[in-house]
Amino acid sequence: MQSKATSSREDIFQNLPIPSALTKMVLPAVASQLIVLIYNMADTFFVGQTNNPYMVAGTSLILPVFNITLCLAGLAGIGGGSLISRLLGQAETEEARRVSAFSLYLGLAIAALFAVGVAVFMEPVLSLLGAGENTYAYARQYALCVIVAGGIPTVLSNVLSNLIRSIGLSHQASAGIILGGVLNIALDPLFMFVLLPNGQQVLGAGLATCLSNCVAFLYFAGVLLRMGRGAVITFSPAVGFPRWQSIVSVFGVGVPSAITSFLFDLDYVFIDKLMVGYSDLALAAVGIVLKVERFPLNVGIGICQGMMPLVAYNYTARNRQRMEDTVRLARRTGLLVAAVSILLYELFAVQFAHLFIADAQTVELASQFLRIRVLATPLMFTSFFTVYLFQAFGQGRIALFLGVTRWLVLNIPMLFLLNALVGMFGLVWAQAVADSLTVLLSLYVYRRFRRSARYVRQLA
Repeated sequence: MQSKATSSREDIFQNLPIPSALTKMVLPAVASQLIVLIYNMADTFFVGQTNNPYMVAGTSLILPVFNITLCLAGLAGIGGGSLISRLLGQAETEEARRVSAFSLYLGLAIAALFAVGVAVFMEPVLSLLGAGENTYAYARQYALCVIVAGGIPTVLSNVLSNLIRSIGLSHQASAGIILGGVLNIALDPLFMFVLLPNGQQVLGAGLATCLSNCVAFLYFAGVLLRMGRGAVITFSPAVGFPRWQSIVSVFGVGVPSAITSFLFDLDYVFIDKLMVGYSDLALAAVGIVLKVERFPLNVGIGICQGMMPLVAYNYTARNRQRMEDTVRLARRTGLLVAAVSILLYELFAVQFAHLFIADAQTVELASQFLRIRVLATPLMFTSFFTVYLFQAFGQGRIALFLGVTRWLVLNIPMLFLLNALVGMFGLVWAQAVADSLTVLLSLYVYRRFRRSARYVRQLA
C-alpha cells in the first residue's frame, strides 16, 4: 500500500501534466468545501423548522465558538501540511513523518484544552456571547455536544484532511469531510424530529453534528491504517520529535492561518452589528447575502487548498517552471469562477434571495446587496490566493502581515468609515473598496518576494 501511495504522490507532484494534477487535487477540495458550507447551514435550517426563535438564537450564539475550533484545526493542519509538502520536495520523508505526528498531537492537545476550557467556563462564556434566560439552556446543550464532546474529533478530522492532502491524496482528504457533512445533514432531522422528544431539537442537532464528526475521524483513522506503518502521515510517537526548525515552521504558518480565519469570521460579526442599526429587514437581507456569497468563495478556497501542496512541493524541489505554471493555472481558474459568479448573481440575484426567504421587501433589499457584494468576489479570491501562496512557501510572517492588514487595517475600519459616510449601502460596498486596496498590497508584496534573494536562491 505504501509503495502505491508513494508512486501516486510522485505522479501528482512530478509527472502528471499540470492540468491533470491540479484537477486531481482541486476537485475533491472544492467538493468538500461546498459540502462543509451546506452542512454548516444544516443545523440552523432544521432548527428553524421548529419556528422557535429561542432555539435558533441559542444555536446561532455557539457558531462563533465552533468556528474557533476550525481555526485551531487550521493551526496544526495547514501549518503541518504546508511543511510536509515542502519536506517531501526536499526528499526528507522521515522528517515529514515526524512533523505529521507532531501536528496530530498538537491538534489533539489544543482541541482538548479548548473543550475543557469551554466546559469549565461554560456560564461566563455563554453570558459573554449574549445568552439570556430564554436561550441559555439551548446554547448550553449545543455547546456541550459540538464543542465539549465533539471538539476533538472535529479538530482531528480537519487536521488529518489537511495532512493527507499535503501528500497528494486530495480525494481521500476530501472524502472524509464530505462523509461527515452528508451524514450530519441526514442525521439532523432523524435526531431532531424522530428519535428525541419534542422540545429537544437543539440537543438532537448537536448530537447529529457530534456523531457525524466522530464518523469522519474514524474514516481518516481507517485511511491511515490502510496506508501502512511506513506512511508519511502517522500517529505513531515512535517516529520521534521533529527538528526545532520544523516546529517553528509549523507554528510560523499555522498561527497566521488561524488568526486570518478568525478575523474573517469577525468581519461578518461587525457587518451584522452595524446593519442591525438600520432595520431587521436589512439585517435579514445581509444575512442572506453573506450566505449566498460563500459559494464562489468556498470554491476559491478549495482551489487554493488543492494548489498549495503542489506549489509547496515544487518550490523546495526547485522545479520552478512546474510551480509557476501551477500558480498561473490555479489563479486563472479561480478568477474564471469569480467571473461566472458575478454574471449569475447579477442576472439572478432575486431568485437566489428567494431560496432563503419569501418576503418581497427582504428579497428586494437582498438582491440589491448581492449585486454589489459579488463585485468583490475576484478581489477576495486574489487576496486568499496570495496568502495561500505564502503559506506554501513557508512564509508565515508575510501571510500574517497580509491577513492582519486586510481585516484589521482595511476591511473592518472600512465598514465603519463607509457606514458613517454613506450609510447602509456603504456597509455593502466596504468589501469591494477594502479588497481593492488589499489586492494592490498583496501583489506588491508578492512581486517583491519573487525578486528577493531568498526566493531566487531557493529556486536556483
